[in-house]
Amino acid sequence: MGRTVLIVDDQSEFRLLARELLEADGFVVVGEAGDVQGALGAARDLRPDVVLLDVRLPDGSGVDAARTMQTGPAPPVVVLTSTADYTDEARQCGATGFIPKGLLSGPVLRAVLEAA
Repeated sequence: MGRTVLIVDDQSEFRLLARELLEADGFVVVGEAGDVQGALGAARDLRPDVVLLDVRLPDGSGVDAARTMQTGPAPPVVVLTSTADYTDEARQCGATGFIPKGLLSGPVLRAVLEAA
């Protein structure tokens, strides 16, 4: 079985595309969320291996959500996504890496995870 993933993005179209791309490469998408509160709850309840987390969400910052996720027991691997470059912020908040939305694919996510 592939690594389990929670996709967090406020755009349902992006969540659908991300799900298709990742599942085509063997990842198992266990859930989706559209905001910080949904992300924190889903990460706690679903316990995914990986959280693909948008930086800008309607109720807060994905960077702050990543920090919060890292404080729990057995935290997930967090990879930030956005249309702008947040590589530095990813390092500062404990995220494993950053992937620009336009470059997201299963192989790119796998490469980020393997480089960690």
